[in-house]
Amino acid sequence: MSHLAVEHCGETLWLLPDKALYWPARRALLVADVHIGKAASYRALHQPVPRGTTEATLARLDQLLGLYACEQLVVLGDFLHASAAQAPAIQARLLAWRQRHAGLHMVLVRGNHDRHAGDPPGQLAIEVHEEPWLMEPFALQHEPLAHPSHPVLAGHVHPVCLLRGKARQRLRLPCFALGPQVSLLPAFGEFTGGWNIEAQPGSRLFVVGDGQVWALPE
Repeated sequence: MSHLAVEHCGETLWLLPDKALYWPARRALLVADVHIGKAASYRALHQPVPRGTTEATLARLDQLLGLYACEQLVVLGDFLHASAAQAPAIQARLLAWRQRHAGLHMVLVRGNHDRHAGDPPGQLAIEVHEEPWLMEPFALQHEPLAHPSHPVLAGHVHPVCLLRGKARQRLRLPCFALGPQVSLLPAFGEFTGGWNIEAQPGSRLFVVGDGQVWALPE
């Protein structure tokens, strides 16, 4: 799997095409907006949505944890989507996945969906924090709000870029947005949607597509 190494706030970060960020100096994998159980929540409302999204999301995490030397996994909010994610069948899948990575330190920075869904069960051994959680030099958050003293890495908005071609082609792709005060990670989950963002002064956008991460012109 390819990655794009970038320098940001004095740190080298790897932007991964599977919509995750690897921080080599910390041996940390960062993801945002996993939304475990979202499809189950929609099915409970009799909405026709895909099955197997939890398994697909956990399989992608398995792959990333196997590819990169990870001592910790940090989730920037919305690990669980709603209370439906506390269902025994979903929790059994999560526990089986966690047992495969028993030595991994895992941290969840609570997001708005986590507050409604409730914290993950204790047997998952996930350390839970309110935002911001400081991991020098960054403030790790769910909400993309500026911190008074630390540059922020956040999620929440599920950022995507709308690319336009000369023949009126349009393509929406997940993206990373790195800014001097607040940076955004794309949503990691399988069933999450996206919110169009535009480049801001001083920010850099990186789109994910075709198994690559591509820097957009500034």
